[in-house]
Amino acid sequence: MSGDMNKRPETIELEGEAYKCKSCNTHLALATDIVTRAFHTSRGRAYLFNIVVNINVGAREKRMMISGMHTVADISCCCCGQILGWKYEAVEDHETQKCKEGKFVLERVSITDGVDSELSADAQSTKDT
Repeated sequence: MSGDMNKRPETIELEGEAYKCKSCNTHLALATDIVTRAFHTSRGRAYLFNIVVNINVGAREKRMMISGMHTVADISCCCCGQILGWKYEAVEDHETQKCKEGKFVLERVSITDGVDSELSADAQSTKDT
């Protein structure tokens, strides 16, 4: 077998305003898939997305967050391994939080975009850690 073990995996190139991994510029999500930009984590601002691509999903674990107990899985860039945020697998405590299930949190410290997304930030405020 003569394959290069350091070869970059095949990735999906998104068309449109894309958020990318800050470490390696791999495309992760489109601005049109944002649920809210007014999301806060223990590491600062974050965005909640419907769809995220080019990621690896880690093991599921229960975490107590500001909004209650949730089952989440850390997500990382499929190319460089940078931890980007997490995926909500299940929300157990609050019926009002069920809308987060199956969605993804990308922390701003781990991503970049090509536009000034702060200009169009949502007025809605969601907090979590």
